[in-house]
Amino acid sequence: MTARPPEDLPQERPLQGRPAAPRPRGGRGAAAVHAAARAAYLRGDSLDMSALAAELGVGRATLYRWAGNREDLLGAVLSDATEWTFRAAVRDVDARRPGPTGGDRVLAVLDAFMHRVVDAEPLRALTAREPRLFVRLATSPGLIESRSAALLRALLDEEVAAGRMAPLLPVPVLAQAIVRIGDGPLYAHLLGGGEPRIDEALAVAAVLLGLPPGDLGPIDTPRTR
Repeated sequence: MTARPPEDLPQERPLQGRPAAPRPRGGRGAAAVHAAARAAYLRGDSLDMSALAAELGVGRATLYRWAGNREDLLGAVLSDATEWTFRAAVRDVDARRPGPTGGDRVLAVLDAFMHRVVDAEPLRALTAREPRLFVRLATSPGLIESRSAALLRALLDEEVAAGRMAPLLPVPVLAQAIVRIGDGPLYAHLLGGGEPRIDEALAVAAVLLGLPPGDLGPIDTPRTR
């Protein structure tokens, strides 16, 4: 969900417990499909399965056998985008001097991550074309949600292992709760709620992390249609 080239990812220092990327179903062929789909996403292009098949010189049946259907492929691309955006947010926060620690570090990473998500040009292009599809992929159980929770869980584990925080909830439960509760405010603009409500999502995350929620001010409640 950022324009940063994903090819740089292997050079990054991994988070402890970094989740493994899902394996392509068809070996090299699936990897080639995934790379082409990722490039299309970063260009802001629609994911056209016929165009991908032609680009790779294969038939549509082979393309689907390698990579699954269009939603499977788009979900995998967005899952990868979630990871490189999250890792960029971690770098942003850890570059601060002095940097936050414990729950404050986790909250700062969530803040940086959410702002990167809403500012990402490839994602804006996708949601302008297919907002309902994106919301379904991003908020339903699947690759994006599981990758988000795993990344957040790894970050929480780092802070707990270093003795910098002692959450009241088990880390897996806490990570899943923050991801699921945060999706609504983050994607409010795609659900008829005006603008992304990042401050609201961060306030809820802060409470779950045992931190003060801060001053939210008045909250605009979306009207029920």
